Amino acid sequence: MWPLLSIELYKIFSRPRTYISFAAIGAIVVLILLAFYVDGNNYMDFGLQSISQTFDIRGKVLNGYLVCYIILQTLLIHVPLLIALVAGDQVAGEANMGTLRLLITKPVSRTRLLLAKFAASVVYTLGLLVWMAFLSLLVSVIIFGTGDLMILKSEEVVLLDKADVLWRYFAAFGFAAIAMTTVAALAFLLSIYAENSIGPIVSTMSVIIVFTILSTLDIPIFNAIKPYLFTTHMIGWKGFFDSPVSWEPVVESALILVLHIVALLGVSIFVFNRKDILS
Repeated sequence: MWPLLSIELYKIFSRPRTYISFAAIGAIVVLILLAFYVDGNNYMDFGLQSISQTFDIRGKVLNGYLVCYIILQTLLIHVPLLIALVAGDQVAGEANMGTLRLLITKPVSRTRLLLAKFAASVVYTLGLLVWMAFLSLLVSVIIFGTGDLMILKSEEVVLLDKADVLWRYFAAFGFAAIAMTTVAALAFLLSIYAENSIGPIVSTMSVIIVFTILSTLDIPIFNAIKPYLFTTHMIGWKGFFDSPVSWEPVVESALILVLHIVALLGVSIFVFNRKDILS
């Protein structure tokens, strides 16, 4: 399995366009860090204006932990597109180049070939999240330091002691890895049906947009299907920043996302094994 995986990883990371995602995340994070470094205090004064009239807020509210939380809220909405750029190209890209028929003539089963390609997509996804974690958490802490984390929610203010924050970020990035792997599995499945990568990429984002709208609309007719949409559970990482953590919904969301990954990968294998390869 490792020789196949190493070949697929080489294909991914030998393409210059693969690094567009890393560059995009780097540019966005740097801009956010620069904005907070230059004008962060004014931003915090505006954000805390409503509660500063009632409570006496002391200490360093603007710190690396808070900046990382804001970056996570911003970037995890856009990362699925960056993942679809690669995962949606895994099979469709081979078909577009006319090398897919050559691949299946090798003495390797279609299932093993597909698993290697999916595993390479997961490695790319994890690499992207590690890069984002490095920039958003480590660099933020270096620049702004650490401190208690204050999170403003619609109905409450959550204050977390700085000694109780770091593990929550590790857990949140772990949950994000599951959520983003679900996106990769969806793009990977759609890639099997296409002859070029544009279709799977656009289709993946279209599905995510539609499902996200259905997940956020408070309409009774959609409430029955919300628990089964993976987009409903992709924001489950925020549960790690409750005080105390509500473990049941977080674990339930993670399990549902894992079930989506298994189901999407299973359908991918089933379809690919029965697909007539003409390109």
